[in-house]
Amino acid sequence: MSNSLENDIAALLPRLRRFARSITFHREDADDVVQIAVERALTRSAQWEPGTRLDSWMFRIVKNAWIDEVRARARRDQLFAPEEEGEHVGDDRAEAQQQRMAVEQALRRLSEEHRMVIGLVLVDGMPYKEAAEVLDIPMGTLTSRLARAREALQALLSDRTRNKE
Repeated sequence: MSNSLENDIAALLPRLRRFARSITFHREDADDVVQIAVERALTRSAQWEPGTRLDSWMFRIVKNAWIDEVRARARRDQLFAPEEEGEHVGDDRAEAQQQRMAVEQALRRLSEEHRMVIGLVLVDGMPYKEAAEVLDIPMGTLTSRLARAREALQALLSDRTRNKE
């Protein structure tokens, strides 16, 4: 394996972590998924074809690593509320924290496929064509899924606002 591939993967780490955070909602889970993805990529580097998009390959590995983790968690007990949700109680940043938690809560209520589309396109800023390749779906499916995900997210957030008033 070349140092160039290792360096290219290292350069992708911020984007991979951002995508992983958008689908996992937890720093630790995101870090774990990215670590698993990097390990898989390095041990299976012969599967990557030079000249193809390394970022798309890596995003696909992150996506698959998260799917594997979700399946494994279905067989284990889950934590009811992550520890970090209580970190800033009574802090001046409480309102911003509440808004962030509301968005995370709304995202959790979306389907996995909607969260992945939002994570790639809206959070990472990936072009539609590349996101469709990462998710292995047609472009039309991606655009309609993204539109439905945006509508669902907006509805969930506006319902929360109405219930608060």
